[in-house]
Amino acid sequence: MELPGIRGKVAIVTGAGGGIGEAYAKGLAAAGARVVVAEIDKSAGERVAREIAASGADSLAIEVDVGSPESTRALAERAAAQFGGIDFLVNNAAIFGGMKLAPYISVDWEYYTRFMNVNVNGALLCARACVPEMKKRGGGAIVNQSSTAAWMATGFYSLAKLALNGLTQGLARELGPQKIRVNAIAPGPTETGGLRSVVPEAFIKPMVAGLPLARMGSPADHVPTLLFLLSDAAAWVTGQIVNVDGGQVMRP
Repeated sequence: MELPGIRGKVAIVTGAGGGIGEAYAKGLAAAGARVVVAEIDKSAGERVAREIAASGADSLAIEVDVGSPESTRALAERAAAQFGGIDFLVNNAAIFGGMKLAPYISVDWEYYTRFMNVNVNGALLCARACVPEMKKRGGGAIVNQSSTAAWMATGFYSLAKLALNGLTQGLARELGPQKIRVNAIAPGPTETGGLRSVVPEAFIKPMVAGLPLARMGSPADHVPTLLFLLSDAAAWVTGQIVNVDGGQVMRP
C-alpha cells in the first residue's frame, strides 16, 4: 500500500521478528520505507531483515532489549548512523507469547515488574531514544501497539495496555509542538503464535463467533492502519487509539 510520506523514510519496528511486528516491518518496506527490525531474538530479527532485503528494500536487524535504557539508546544511535536519521517508531515489542497468567494478588513480583517494564516502559524508553533524531528531521510519527484487552480488565496484560493508551495520549500532547504525532493500534484476536500460546482454543472459538466480523484477524489486517497513521494522510491525527478488531470493542 502506497501512502504519501512513507517512501524513503526510516522506520524502527520493535518486536519485528514475528507475528504482527513482522507484518508491520514488511508492510513498511513494501511501501518504500527503510526498515530497522528491532528484536530481542537476534536470529528472528535477522531472518526478517534478510527477507526484506531480498525483496529489494533497505533493512537492518538490531538486537534490542526495550526495557533497557542503554539498549534503546544504542538502537537509535545505530539506526541513525546507518540510515541518516529516524522518522517513524513502531512500539510493537511486548511480553505476550507464553506469558504467565496469574492474579494481581499472587503474581511473582519480579516477573510482574519485568513484564510492566517491557510492556509499558519499553515504549517510553524507545520514544526517549528516538525523539531527538525525529526532531532533527523536523518531526515524525510514533505508533504504539495496544490491545482490545485494555478495556477488558483481564489481568496485568490489560493493565499494561491501558497504561500504554495513557502514555500514547500523554506523548501526543507533549510531542505535538515538535510535529511528532503519537497514536496507537488496538488489535483484537489475531492469528499469531503468541495468541495460541496464551489463549486456549476453547476460549478462542466463542470469542471469534461473537465478533460482528466473525473471523480471527491476521497480522496483515493491521498493516493498512499502521501505514495510514504513519503517513501524511494522517497529518492531523494524534492521540488516538484505533481498534482493528472485527468489532470486538465498540467505544462511544
